[in-house]
Amino acid sequence: MSSKSFVQITTDLTKGMEALRAEIPDTMKGFGSMAKEAMKAGALSALDKELIALAIGVSVRCDGCIGFHVKALIRLGVTREQLMETLGICTYMGGGPSLMYAAEAVRAYDEFTAARAAKPA
Repeated sequence: MSSKSFVQITTDLTKGMEALRAEIPDTMKGFGSMAKEAMKAGALSALDKELIALAIGVSVRCDGCIGFHVKALIRLGVTREQLMETLGICTYMGGGPSLMYAAEAVRAYDEFTAARAAKPA
């Protein structure tokens, strides 16, 4: 088992982003506005847009992107089948390196769903 924890990665990155929000608030506000507009449902659902974002995160091998977008997908109700089909396309388009990060996205999904199930209701 890999020592990489997506819960820890997203927690650590959130702390770093808090510092960025404090020190470059206008830049972070602009990024947040862009993200909000880009991800809101339109011709594509919010879930479809998050699947695309995850696919890009896998393709560029970004652990933080994988963590945050898998968390968002779970919140939006993604099924494991939807996740796997998306990762299949990532692997097809990106070859072996994308396959390795597709496996990481599966680990992130398993880790976040287990953590969510362990939380008291």
